[in-house]
Amino acid sequence: MIGIVIPAHNEETDLPACLHAMQIAIDEIGSLAIDVRILVVLDNCTDQSLNIIQQAGIDYLQCDAQCVGIARDLGIRQLIATGAQWIACTDADSRVDRYWLQQQLQHQPADVICGVIELDCWQHLSQTARKKYLSHYQDRMDHRHIHGANLSFSAAAYLQVGGFEALTCHEDVGLIQRFLDFEYQIIWSNLVRVTTSSRLNARAPNGLSSFLKQLEA
Repeated sequence: MIGIVIPAHNEETDLPACLHAMQIAIDEIGSLAIDVRILVVLDNCTDQSLNIIQQAGIDYLQCDAQCVGIARDLGIRQLIATGAQWIACTDADSRVDRYWLQQQLQHQPADVICGVIELDCWQHLSQTARKKYLSHYQDRMDHRHIHGANLSFSAAAYLQVGGFEALTCHEDVGLIQRFLDFEYQIIWSNLVRVTTSSRLNARAPNGLSSFLKQLEA
């Protein structure tokens, strides 16, 4: 079984598009008869995120951790407990490519896959910031970017390294470092793709939004 974990904190605006894109990706591998389960972890949500998930018929957990590392870990461990052997992570403000799951399967056998992201909008960013970003970002195979919005791994590897730490930011970087410490092989793929929000008021401190703000400075 493939388990998909999506942490969410007040994401009523972006959740519908996130879930729609995920269903398209699942439909792309429908002929393979692979069981896929989505689990949204609602972390201290006070908006309509819960209603959106319920109306969509998606499984969910609720917590009040206010910490993306804890939220990811809770969801992942529940999915593993119910039989998931491969875990795929994304974010509620992101839209996976229609071939997101298909490409992960084509990379098998694998321990860990780090995919790439595209920004959904540049209109609120300057041309200078865009040039800086594009000169920095390596949209190619064997890149070295780490994104919680596009990260997948085997359940066995996740459990061995201890899982996501209770961090509000860079929990993805810490997890990848532990995979490396345990000498797991990482596939750095630009075939596994996600479009993510370029908003500057993101939920996680010191994440992508902070990086974009630095480019504008």
